[in-house]
Amino acid sequence: MNAPLREIRPATATLTLPIEGMSCASCVGRVEKALSAVPGVAAAVVNLATEKAEIRLDRPVDRHFLVGAIEKVGYSVPEGSVELAIQGMTCASCVGRVERKLAAVPGVTSAAVNLAAERAVVHGTADPAALVSAVVDAGYEARVLGHGLPADDDAQARKDAELAALKRDLVIAAILTLPVFVLEMGSHLVPALHNFVMGTIGMDRAWYAQFALTSLVLFGPGLRFYRKGLPALFRAAPDMNSLVAVGTAAAYGYSLVATFAPGLLPAGTVNVYYEAAAVIVTLILLGRFLEARAKGRTSEAIKRLVGLQAKTARVRRDGRVIELDVSEVVPGDIVEVRPGERVPVDGEVADGQSYVDESMITGEPIPVSKSAGSEVVGGTVNHKGALSVRATAVGGETVLAQIIRMVQEAQGSKLPIQAMVDKVTMWFVPAVMAVAAATFGVWFLFGPDPALTFALVNAVAVLIIACPCAMGLATPTSIMVGTGRGAEMGVLFRKGEALQLLREARVVALDKTGTLTEGRPALTDFETADGFVRDSVLATIAAVEAKSEHPIARAIVDAAEAALLPLPGVTNFESVTGFGVTSVVDGKRVEIGADRYMDELGFPTDRFRQDANRLADEGKSPIYAAIDGRIAAVLAVADPVKPTTPAAIDAMHRLGLKVAMITGDNRRTAEAIARRLGIDEVVAEVLPDGKVDAVRRLKAEHGRLAFVGDGINDAPALAEADVGLAIGTGTDVAIEAADVVLMSGSLQGVPNAIALSKATIGNIRQNLFWAFAYNAALIPVAAGMLYPVNGILLSPVFAAGAMALSSVFVLANALRLKGFRPPISLPHTIDSATTAELSPAGEARAAADARY
Repeated sequence: MNAPLREIRPATATLTLPIEGMSCASCVGRVEKALSAVPGVAAAVVNLATEKAEIRLDRPVDRHFLVGAIEKVGYSVPEGSVELAIQGMTCASCVGRVERKLAAVPGVTSAAVNLAAERAVVHGTADPAALVSAVVDAGYEARVLGHGLPADDDAQARKDAELAALKRDLVIAAILTLPVFVLEMGSHLVPALHNFVMGTIGMDRAWYAQFALTSLVLFGPGLRFYRKGLPALFRAAPDMNSLVAVGTAAAYGYSLVATFAPGLLPAGTVNVYYEAAAVIVTLILLGRFLEARAKGRTSEAIKRLVGLQAKTARVRRDGRVIELDVSEVVPGDIVEVRPGERVPVDGEVADGQSYVDESMITGEPIPVSKSAGSEVVGGTVNHKGALSVRATAVGGETVLAQIIRMVQEAQGSKLPIQAMVDKVTMWFVPAVMAVAAATFGVWFLFGPDPALTFALVNAVAVLIIACPCAMGLATPTSIMVGTGRGAEMGVLFRKGEALQLLREARVVALDKTGTLTEGRPALTDFETADGFVRDSVLATIAAVEAKSEHPIARAIVDAAEAALLPLPGVTNFESVTGFGVTSVVDGKRVEIGADRYMDELGFPTDRFRQDANRLADEGKSPIYAAIDGRIAAVLAVADPVKPTTPAAIDAMHRLGLKVAMITGDNRRTAEAIARRLGIDEVVAEVLPDGKVDAVRRLKAEHGRLAFVGDGINDAPALAEADVGLAIGTGTDVAIEAADVVLMSGSLQGVPNAIALSKATIGNIRQNLFWAFAYNAALIPVAAGMLYPVNGILLSPVFAAGAMALSSVFVLANALRLKGFRPPISLPHTIDSATTAELSPAGEARAAADARY
């Protein structure tokens, strides 16, 4: 039974709870009455507008009782998430123990602990103080991580200090262990050295020297194992430290008896194993040190993202510009951004003009023109112009901070594949200790002389070889490196499960507008008749269309403006319902519309029949323009396919995926685009609900489905799919409903995300195979099963080396994902964001890009 939850709150402490479901003043009164009735509540004030309750306590109160009181009267406290930094975990059994303690706290709905990241993410309504208390009760240290900027300098400083301490202890242990190893093992292996020792200091003094040096190793650098391992053992919750502590203590204790009270041991069993105890501690410290270094490398993607944050900002305050820490900037502040600086916060340009490199967000290498009214994102790089930016989002609300948080959450998540590991490791350490005890008993009762020696050596070898470090690191390290590599590629996994489910996708369903296409109409085709000049005709048509608000008209005007064409004057503009528009431009009659309008006017369209047929085959509707009674041009406005789309579709096919398009657009246009791109199946003319039905049907027919979209109308389909991928340039609603965000806005991120998913899960399986196969194979060897066959026994020293090697192997294998190469190389990635100034040629190109 769980111990009662303890909360220590000072007198008149205040607690704030969010509340959902209130709609009127009577709701407020009902909640206030319910809260006031809870023993220990001095007063409760509920605010309907903010949907929060301020509760004043006069003595400690379990938060769970307050939540229960609110729920009892028909309202709810929304679940939140709390992230904890946890210190002291060393293996998979530690992870299981912490998770069980957290899950037992009232109000917790789920808890996931990540050994590699040393983080726990807890969902529910539990009080953070109660969560910290639960972790401490389990024997570890914990603190609540804030929700501001994710840059955690304190955490990095602690990791650096831990690495330095491990390095110091490793060096000390190695220096002290070397003479012990030489005196004992050297004497056994090198007869000349044995003779030298016996002829100089003698056996007794050699043992005394080993005792002194080993004692310094165990109670100096090795004390960490006893401080954590023995209390865990006494709590009946042994972990890796317990295995090391029991194993080394057994070897050391036996050696003490052999050194100072040899008469207590049976004849022929007086031997010392100081070198085993000392070398085990040294080798495990070496493994810990290598693990700590490798763990630091797994989070390099986060460090790079954090490095993109500006540290200071130049802010207008009281008529002057002062430099402040970026955490002191508040929404509404005017921030001055000089050429070459990073934009410190999200905001809107109030004054100035420049080009901003947004490649860290969009993946596009060409800087974007910014002027008054343009939005800018914190962390992007300003080029030659100076900007004044009105802050709209600061701290943890900036786009960059949300990206970092998204990556951190994905890195701390648990995949379904981890469930098997959790089940095994829950009982693994106690089972190992039972096997070690059985090994000791069998060898002591049935082994050859000296039976006690054989029993001790083999039992210690079992304890050391079976430390489940590799099991605990196998999954989280691969997740951390894989999601970090994804972030560098512009692929953000919002939910960790998507990393596993995406590799199982059999069909990819794509929205059309904004996903396959640019998402905005553009002039795609323009053919003039003999005797007409293209630019003159385009300017004339654009002048007429400038009077219309239709999206097609806007696209024609944009094309003329991009070509820097001056628009002539227009008179007598008239819209002919169902046909087109008519006007007078420079004294010439101009009519613009579909073929039926030309037929109505009696203008023959034979000259453009071939062009019109081609446009129709491409799913475009031809538009004609007549000037002074003659057809002057045929043109088409369409939503152009993104240049990167064909290669992305081809890459998906190479990955063995079926590609479908689900769109609300008309069937003819959709099928024309599908033919051009090689899309396998088309579902057209559907509303948002129809997209959900189509997703369900495709899932039933083909298996796991990934849906890619960017609009508000895509959100239901994104949520219904096994994995939803949102184009990062899309709406916030679509991104919130998605499991994966493609920041580049390019469909090429889809095959890259799927390939990364396959590589990461493959890496995890390699790690798990190594961890489980290693233990399954070597525990019997350590127990001595091969001895009756060929006389082979596994020394505790080699067991310690093998155990350390297994963890290092798993980490090194996970780090291979840092070199993952996507099927399609994107033009720019977060980790290669440039800060170089624009060349004149680049600036001209950027200007042209900004105009069109």
